[in-house]
Amino acid sequence: MADIRVKICGLKRPEDMAAVAEAGAAYVGLNFFEPSPRYVSPEEARDLALLAPEGLAKVGLVVDAGDALLDEIVGAVPLDIIQLHGKESPERVQQVRDRYGLPVMKAVGVATEADLPLLDDYGRVADMLLVDAKPAPGDELPGGNGLPFDWRLIAGRRWPVPWMLAGGLHAGNVVEAVARTGARQVDLSSGVEREKGVKDAGLIRAFMEAVAGVPA
Repeated sequence: MADIRVKICGLKRPEDMAAVAEAGAAYVGLNFFEPSPRYVSPEEARDLALLAPEGLAKVGLVVDAGDALLDEIVGAVPLDIIQLHGKESPERVQQVRDRYGLPVMKAVGVATEADLPLLDDYGRVADMLLVDAKPAPGDELPGGNGLPFDWRLIAGRRWPVPWMLAGGLHAGNVVEAVARTGARQVDLSSGVEREKGVKDAGLIRAFMEAVAGVPA
């Protein structure tokens, strides 16, 4: 079996953290974007983060956040990684890395081949890339919309830093997604929810079992 690392994003409840830890995910995401149904306050996120077992990396997702908000989040929550999921420039990525001394993951939305050069640009400054589906025009959320992109666009491509595949993944398509893209890390949120913002322990287990079946 292949060793695929999984990030489950958008946790809100203590039982979600327990389910993710028990299933064997490598990363857990806490969402600080207020319009999202998966939003948690810094205080709520701190309580959740303190439940994470050692070895489960805690990722804080922000969208075009200023220093004041990031100061509040990083001051309250014991994060391991900051995920920038907005329109942050490469210069801003570098600023955040320098200011907080934490690894930074930059999400890049992909819809067509024209979006791919951005991955090279951000790959020079970020510690990790999140290759996600680009939101459709009019979508309020920059991610977590449950839609995949054309995986053929990134087949065989590599960047200077580790990367993670996101966008519409679930237990039924993750094996194909990994086969088509060569991803060694995957990220999902809506694919393990029974309703928007509410994680389901059974779906989390099913996803991890599917990932365990990916051929080496």
